[in-house]
Amino acid sequence: MTDPIADFLTRLRNAIKANHRIVEIPASNLKKAMTKVLFEKGYILSYKFAEEGPQGVIKIALKYHPVSKTPAIRSLKRVSRPGLRQYSGSDTLPRVINGMGIAIVSTSKGVMSDKEARQMNVGGEVLCYVY
Repeated sequence: MTDPIADFLTRLRNAIKANHRIVEIPASNLKKAMTKVLFEKGYILSYKFAEEGPQGVIKIALKYHPVSKTPAIRSLKRVSRPGLRQYSGSDTLPRVINGMGIAIVSTSKGVMSDKEARQMNVGGEVLCYVY
């Protein structure tokens, strides 16, 4: 696998389209940090890191609206990729849907949302957009 972050996003996207409640994803430290950001911003219900197999798995409970059954995550878009990395300074961080969505950014101070990176005045690699 050449792009584990794209695999992470694709597994989430496929589980949402199939209306699954739980999705299992092979774990890595970056994927764990991205999962924590999604949980803190309210895009997923809960998560659990399980030590199964050689690298462990992340079990993510997806969030849906209780009445209309629409998913909390409408779109996941990979921005920076192995062939073309996208970096952004603290002053030029993207605003996703005019602040309604988030951009997950990998900074020198850890993985965080674009709003947190702006507050801490740090830039970094823009991993993906979520809305």
